[in-house]
Amino acid sequence: MRYRQLTGKPLGITGEVAEFEAAAILGLDLHAARTAGYDATEMRGGTVIRVQIKGRCIADLKRVTGRVGKIDLRQPFDTVLLVLLDMDLNALAMYEAERVDVEALLTKPGSKARNERGSVGINQFKAISTLRWAKNGVPRIQGE
Repeated sequence: MRYRQLTGKPLGITGEVAEFEAAAILGLDLHAARTAGYDATEMRGGTVIRVQIKGRCIADLKRVTGRVGKIDLRQPFDTVLLVLLDMDLNALAMYEAERVDVEALLTKPGSKARNERGSVGINQFKAISTLRWAKNGVPRIQGE
């Protein structure tokens, strides 16, 4: 937070912090940096699930804006986990969407950002996902 106050820019570690928070809170097994398609795995019902993790800082919980980072459908993954962080990089909530739902959203006609760049708005992502975890005492996040 202090870096942002001093420079007006984000520190650039949101993704790494989101991965760490997801692993610590949900018990995911993180993989080496730059693993194509996914950042972590998790055992569910005897099956290994490949999880792509995206992180975003939220300055105002009453007005959630911004986009989820690029999701490349050519890469292997089973789910996408969006970790919302406060300005001090503490996890607030985690939303998870299945690959089939992510594919349907990204290939829906009408948006160059969505179709060509694999990027969707946070609230669009939340609409196809389920709340996997939320910090106790966190007020309702817009769009829920």
